[in-house]
Amino acid sequence: MAIESPPEATGTPGPAAPSLPHTTRPARLSGRSRLILMVLCAAQFMVALDFSVLNVALPALGTDLGLSTSQLQWAITAFALPSGGFLLLFGRIGDLYGRRKLFLTGLAVFGAASLLATFAWGPVPFLAGRALQGLGAAAIVPTGMSLLTTTFREGPERDRALGISGTLLSLGFTVGMVAGGVLTDTLGWRSTMGLLALASAGVLTLAPKALAESRTPQRPKLDVPGAVTVTGGLLALIYALSTAAQNGFGHADVLIALVLGVALLVTFAVVESRAAEPLVSLPMLRRRTVAFGNLGGLLTFALMSTVVFVLTLYLQDVLGLSAFATGLVFGVQGLLSAVAGTYAPRVIGRFGARRTLVGSLLGQGAFVALLLALGEHGGVLVATVGVSLASMCHLGAIVSYGLAVTSGVPDAEQGLATGLVTTTQQVGLTLGIPLLGVLATTQDELFTGVRTVMALDAALLLVGAAVVAAGLRRRG
Repeated sequence: MAIESPPEATGTPGPAAPSLPHTTRPARLSGRSRLILMVLCAAQFMVALDFSVLNVALPALGTDLGLSTSQLQWAITAFALPSGGFLLLFGRIGDLYGRRKLFLTGLAVFGAASLLATFAWGPVPFLAGRALQGLGAAAIVPTGMSLLTTTFREGPERDRALGISGTLLSLGFTVGMVAGGVLTDTLGWRSTMGLLALASAGVLTLAPKALAESRTPQRPKLDVPGAVTVTGGLLALIYALSTAAQNGFGHADVLIALVLGVALLVTFAVVESRAAEPLVSLPMLRRRTVAFGNLGGLLTFALMSTVVFVLTLYLQDVLGLSAFATGLVFGVQGLLSAVAGTYAPRVIGRFGARRTLVGSLLGQGAFVALLLALGEHGGVLVATVGVSLASMCHLGAIVSYGLAVTSGVPDAEQGLATGLVTTTQQVGLTLGIPLLGVLATTQDELFTGVRTVMALDAALLLVGAAVVAAGLRRRG
C-alpha cells in the first residue's frame, strides 16, 4: 500500500491532513486480518499491563529483595528508561531491516527478561530483568504499531483496528492495577512477572504464523549520529522526569540529566537538518498533524496518568478504601473505556480525527473538573463517575491522535511516524506524575493537594485542546 504524501510532507504550504471523513459503517475484517489484529493487540496489551501490574506489589517486592523505599522507584525507572529511550531508534530499524523480525525479537527478549525478573535472587538481577523488559517493549511497540498501520488500509479498516488497539492499551493499564493487587495478595509479587512471561510466550507462539515481513523498499543507511543523540537525549530526559518525584527537581542528578537531555535533543535537531538520510525527517516534524497531533497525545497521556495516580492516593489515604476496593473503582473505568473504544472509530468516521481529538481533550478536561467535587469524607461515587467518563474521552483522544499523526504518511515512514506516536505516549506516561502528581504529596494536607492537582490538570487539558484545535485548523 502506497499512500501519497500531502504537500506538507515536503515542507511546502498546503492543507492539514484530512480529518478522515470516512464512512461511519464499521469495516469488516477477514479471518486472517482478525488473527493479525489479535496478535498485535495482545502484544500491546501485554506491554500496557507491564506499566501498572507491579505498582501495588512494590512494598512486598522491596521487603523480599532488600530494596529500600527510596530504591523502589528503580523497579519502574529501569523499565521506563529503555522502553522510552529506544522507541524511535527501534522503529526506524524495523523500517529498514524488517518489522516482523524486530517484533519477534522484542517478544523473545521481553519473555526471557520476565522470567529473569520472576526468579530474581536479588535486586541486581531483578533490575536487569526490568531493563531488558523495557528494551523488548521498545522493539515491540513501534514495530507492532507500524505492522498494524501498514496491514490495515487507511480509512474505516484502520480506524477500527486502531480503536481496538487503543481500547486494549487503556484496558491493559487498568487490568494491571487490579490484577497486580490480586496476584500479590494470593501468589506473591513474583506472579506478576510470571504472568508477563506466560503472555509473551503465547503471543510469540502465534506471531510467526500470523505476520508477514514488512520493510521499506529502499535500504538507506542508518543515521548513526542521529540515533545516538536522540536515544541519549530521551534516556536522559526520561531519567530526569522519572526520578524527579522522588528526589525533587533541585537534586543534582536530575538537573544534570535535564540539561544533558535538552542539549542532546537540540544537537539531534542540528544533526538531522544536515544529514543526507536522517533518522527523523524534519519536514515530517513540520507537518501540523504530526506536531499538534502528538501534542494532543502528550497531554492526554500525561494528564490522565496523573489523575489515576492522585485518585489512588485519595481513595486509599483520604477515604481509607482497601486496595481491592480501589481496584474496583478503576475496574469500572476500564470497562467503560472498553465500551468507548468500540465506538471511537464510528465517531472518528463521522466527525474526523481532528474534531474527535479536540472534543476528546475538552471532554477529558471537563470530567476531570468534575473531580473537584470530591469530599474529604466521601466521594467514591463522584470519583468513579468522573474518572470513568474522563477515561472514555481519553480513549477517544488516544485513537484520534494516532490516526491524525499517521494519516497520509507513506508506508516507508510508518515506523518513524508510529515511533513518534509511541514515544509521545511513553514520555506522557513518564511526565505527568513527576510534574503534577508530586504536588499532591508535597502539600500539608493530601486532600488539598488532590484538589490542586485536579484543578491544574483540568485547566491544562482545556487550554491544550484550544491550542491543538488552532494548530490542526485547515488552511483556507
